[in-house]
Amino acid sequence: VQLQASGGGLVRPGDSLKLSCAASGRTFSSYTMGWFRQAPGKEREFVAAISWSGGSTYYADSVKGRFTISRDNAKNTVYLQMNSLKPEDTAVYYCALVVGAVSDYPYEYDYWGQGTLVTVSS
Repeated sequence: VQLQASGGGLVRPGDSLKLSCAASGRTFSSYTMGWFRQAPGKEREFVAAISWSGGSTYYADSVKGRFTISRDNAKNTVYLQMNSLKPEDTAVYYCALVVGAVSDYPYEYDYWGQGTLVTVSS
């Protein structure tokens, strides 16, 4: 499976940004997808996940109410809409695929994209 994340950039506090992750090489629509992030000097942390059908979504408390994860199985793409961005959201954002059950532990994910940098600064 190949995952390609895109959409990162430099934005100001309060702005919005939408990340995309395009998948290829496997039946994308059968698997849970997740977004993680890693800030400089910190461990990779869970941001959001979405079930194979899109019917269930999961969020870290730090982003709940501001971020929305979605997917388009026809396009083999998962999205992360990020609103009301804060400086503490600055990180490299990674998309990942888990063959097993949904999880917020990065080590349980089987495939990873290369990451896209989001910088929130005034």
